[in-house]
Amino acid sequence: MQEILKQLIEADGRVTSEIIKDLIDEHAPTRARMLSLYERYKAVSLPIFNREFEDPNKINRKLNNSFDSEIVDTKVGYFIGHPIAYQIDQEQQNYEKVNDALSDFLIRNHADDLDAEIVKMATICGYGARLLYVDKSGLERVMNVNPWEVILVYDRSINEPQFALRYYDMVYKEGEVKVTRTRVEWYDNQNVTYYIQDGKGEFVLDITEESNPQPHLFDFVPLVVFPNNEEMQGDTEKVLNLIDAYDRTLSDVNSEIEQFRLAYMAFYGYDPDEETLAKARKTGAFGLDDKGEGVGVEFITKQINDAVIEHHLDRLEENIMRFSKNVDMTDEKFAGNLSGVAIRYKLMALETKCITMERKMAAALRQQFKVLATAWAKKGIQLDYTNVYFQFKRNLPVNLLDEAQTTAQLRGHVSERTRLSQLSFIDDVDWELEEMRKDQEGLVDLDAISTGEVE
Repeated sequence: MQEILKQLIEADGRVTSEIIKDLIDEHAPTRARMLSLYERYKAVSLPIFNREFEDPNKINRKLNNSFDSEIVDTKVGYFIGHPIAYQIDQEQQNYEKVNDALSDFLIRNHADDLDAEIVKMATICGYGARLLYVDKSGLERVMNVNPWEVILVYDRSINEPQFALRYYDMVYKEGEVKVTRTRVEWYDNQNVTYYIQDGKGEFVLDITEESNPQPHLFDFVPLVVFPNNEEMQGDTEKVLNLIDAYDRTLSDVNSEIEQFRLAYMAFYGYDPDEETLAKARKTGAFGLDDKGEGVGVEFITKQINDAVIEHHLDRLEENIMRFSKNVDMTDEKFAGNLSGVAIRYKLMALETKCITMERKMAAALRQQFKVLATAWAKKGIQLDYTNVYFQFKRNLPVNLLDEAQTTAQLRGHVSERTRLSQLSFIDDVDWELEEMRKDQEGLVDLDAISTGEVE
């Protein structure tokens, strides 16, 4: 990647077909890995589905246990079940104007849904990706894009993306024939350039675009990556073999149980012909002539040690949950009127994982607003992106009595803003403070009257 960056710098940022092909080739293993993880999440392509036995007559049930999706969905629900609260520092210049612009931007782009989806994709694939653009109405928009379509070229000396490439397949009609071509969007700090793969495999300018390249109206690369962790690993990658082992074990047990219906039948002192077997299949019974002692029929079945199997499955499930840092929210240990501390103790492993992603996501959101601020500046909206704050609130079972008692003890010791932010049912502290101020209007302070301070 650094060699490619060097080539781009030497070429003043102009990308060539060879550079594009080198980037895509280098990214191919990462793309394949992420697509495989996403297919597993959807339970579309799993190793158990492809398992075959040499004996085609042997029952081969293929049962999948969707731990992949449970691990991801549990984290998404816990981490971002409550939407991120975006706030502007009130010391920001032109606070009201900037705050209104932020509110419009979040509503216009359905930020709650986009944030939840990008957490999901980052948890599955290792990172999510988001593209900022300006629509035909001149409004700033943002969209999530598939992470396996995105390549960022970093200058590691400053840890900033210098260029970004997005590539995806499109179907074109050439004459009467439909062909699939790879389309590339190449982003630098000013422009986006569109390329299309020709019949020889080379990337050439896409002539279907009226203007190519064209300005994207931001002053930085408008593609932003949201890492799941520093290693950019998905949450299930460390336990894939354990999940596959669980699938194989349960599938084998199910096959054995069904195989009992086809259990071997033993005949003693008697050799049945095909007509007798056919009649038995129809009636479900055998009629045997008295041919002496030792004549009889019985099934030969296997004895399954279910205790060993259950212990094996329990250990696999325990290890899957442990090493993926996941918890089973339906477990009895979450029953009862637990305090917030008790719940958090049981969720410590999941919380540790979410703290890591929270820091990564906050950094990515700052980069997003750093890019967005350059477009707003052209409209006279001066935003210092460091004045945008993000509040993450976990989606926990709520003990309101415990929260109320705790926050009551904080009155007078911390600011009202800080105190109210500790209540899980308050999403917007500023709105709540304003409502409290309205409630106080017109009320008479009886304490002040009694002391003679008010006439």
